Amino acid sequence: MTHPWFTAAATPRVLAHRGLVTRDVAAHGIAENSFAAIAQAQSAGAVYVESDCHLTADGTVVLFHDDSLLRVTGDPRRIAEVTVHELEDVMGDRGGLATLAQALDAFPSVLFNVDVKADAAAEPAGRIVASYADRVLLTSFSDRRRRTALAAAAAEGGTPATSAGTATITRTLTAVSTSSRRLEARALSGVDALQIPERHRGVRILSRRLLDAAHRNGVEVHVWTVNNPDDMTRLLDMGVDGLVTDRADAALALVDTRGNAGR
Repeated sequence: MTHPWFTAAATPRVLAHRGLVTRDVAAHGIAENSFAAIAQAQSAGAVYVESDCHLTADGTVVLFHDDSLLRVTGDPRRIAEVTVHELEDVMGDRGGLATLAQALDAFPSVLFNVDVKADAAAEPAGRIVASYADRVLLTSFSDRRRRTALAAAAAEGGTPATSAGTATITRTLTAVSTSSRRLEARALSGVDALQIPERHRGVRILSRRLLDAAHRNGVEVHVWTVNNPDDMTRLLDMGVDGLVTDRADAALALVDTRGNAGR
């Protein structure tokens, strides 16, 4: 049975990477993963928002990509070293801090793709999303961390969708290289999506064979981070199911144009 996260909108999916921060918005100091960035993505028509989470010193799950504040705010402290109130102060003029719980409540029509970035955040994030499980896909580069979050959600009665971590992706690539459909099915069991870069350190990850294997097993393929319209077109022509992009506005316009052209 297909998870509601996937039935809420048609493919190809556009996942607004950390919300949407256009050049104009950035000029006003708005940061990625902020309340304002999520609102901008929604305003542009995005159904899906990809975000990341960490745990603050006082145990609040917040939407933030890096493990420190340095790149986004210039503050060298780690997320795990600051309280949620301190982080709210820092993010106050950068679009506003979004905790995971606040984002899920404040944007009821948005479907979130939540990447758990820290071990400490996995269990509390899973508990939070349990009540919103139909609107959440949980993922992590760490399959162990991802499974911890899923188990915490399940303990609270929720079943979010999920995409594969690095180890699962590696097993899938190995299975595809051997042309073993049995190994492909085993590697892809229990995941709803593969979220991958087209290439990693010069090595091609996405291939026609991988797409075919995923689709045979009912698994979608989403490619990150795709910002060039020509690349968007090429990947959609190839048959990928979703684009994770910093330019959700441009990707949505492209998808709409392609849809209109097909009618």
